[in-house]
Amino acid sequence: MSLKKGDKAPEFKLFSSDKNEVSLSDYKGKNLVVLFFPLAFTSVCTAELCNIRDNYNDYEKLNTDVVGISVDSLFVLGKFKESEKYNFPLLSDFNKEVSKAFGVLYEEFPVFGMKGVSHRASFVIDKNGVIQHAEDLPSPQDMPNFDSIKNVLSSLN
Repeated sequence: MSLKKGDKAPEFKLFSSDKNEVSLSDYKGKNLVVLFFPLAFTSVCTAELCNIRDNYNDYEKLNTDVVGISVDSLFVLGKFKESEKYNFPLLSDFNKEVSKAFGVLYEEFPVFGMKGVSHRASFVIDKNGVIQHAEDLPSPQDMPNFDSIKNVLSSLN
């Protein structure tokens, strides 16, 4: 079961596609959108993250950073970030610990019979580390509600 609004976000430390260690505490004092996505280079994941890339100024105006998290290796995520010119960190949850902590790990992915892939899910974490928006999407084909995310962020500023 995924985390919900009002829950304290679990601390995490992951490596980014730039090979830097990134933790939740790095974002203390700012709002953070955390997007879990199943797999790099897939059509829906690419469209989701391109939406963030193309609208990143909207998030900056709301004093918000964004990170994408998947179970892909940091090397795959590096190529993905480079090919799509993403302007925010992609974090590798290769060991699946953060996806489990947030409650968004498929035991069996509904496509290709893969095991241990992140759900498509979005979380807004406020400046104090409390989840203010949680959306765990039932199908990997579904997209996050970006308008809802921005509305929550607007209410936090």
